[in-house]
Amino acid sequence: MPSSETWPIAAAMLPFPASHDAPAETWLAHLAEVAYEGFTEVDLTDSWLRVGDLEPARRAELADALRRTGLTPVAVSAIRRSVIDPDDGDANLAYSHRTIDAAAELGCTVVSVGLHRPLTEAQRGTLWFWTVDGPKDDPADWDLAVRRLRELGEHAAQVGLALSLEMYEDTLLGSAASAVRLVEDIAHPAVGLNPDLGNLYRLHRDVEPFQAAVAACAPHANYWHVKSYSRDVDPGTGAVTAVPAPMYAGSMDWRTAIRTAVAAGFDGPFCVEHYGGDGLSVMAENHRYLRRLLAVATGEVLAAVTR
Repeated sequence: MPSSETWPIAAAMLPFPASHDAPAETWLAHLAEVAYEGFTEVDLTDSWLRVGDLEPARRAELADALRRTGLTPVAVSAIRRSVIDPDDGDANLAYSHRTIDAAAELGCTVVSVGLHRPLTEAQRGTLWFWTVDGPKDDPADWDLAVRRLRELGEHAAQVGLALSLEMYEDTLLGSAASAVRLVEDIAHPAVGLNPDLGNLYRLHRDVEPFQAAVAACAPHANYWHVKSYSRDVDPGTGAVTAVPAPMYAGSMDWRTAIRTAVAAGFDGPFCVEHYGGDGLSVMAENHRYLRRLLAVATGEVLAAVTR
């Protein structure tokens, strides 16, 4: 198990604009900001650039920018590329295979994929997209999801990577029970969960208890997107609100969650995320906060004060 200081904690590239076709100097500038905030690892989130669609020369430019900024590319997160999308599933499967190969070439250890689909026009037109329902998976596609995700897991294993399945509402990965069942049905050692429970906790509807979901998912997790929200429920009307918050200040008890995860054997990388405002600064604070929680969970704090 890594120590709290060596545990890989990556910055998501969510705060940066889509830059797939930008010059390498733009990539370098963005990555330099990440490094300046104290990160040594990064998640090459494909809303920023799609490593699987880069020509070899451009991947070399990206690798050079990472080297120059001292950032280790821990993971690639392929967002909204469901392999069971009724319209684009085949294309998304091919894209995911390309992404796995590119991630291996760049020296990543994990590729994270999910079953969530592109935002609808209504979701894109609102302040917080999670306040509007999006597409819902058809349970009849369960076997197809198992086959295709196992195929990706086999490919990932062949090139030395892990495949992580990101949890997201109204998909086959939309609850702790369903996500665990899917991983168990895939039954491949390279495939685990990315229990991005913030994706569920922020919904303006009833949600499963956060700590119960952590306890169920942590033993199956191999990567973890973490973020928090301030959630409130009006007892008179049942109205729910949820807005992004730093991890230390939100309604999700991450101190307990990290202890639970470490006790369950989780030792994979983390990736800190945040939506809205100065997302990078909030992620940097989350990074520091998470290291403190890991020092508690690994017993380092107790050892330091009792020796």
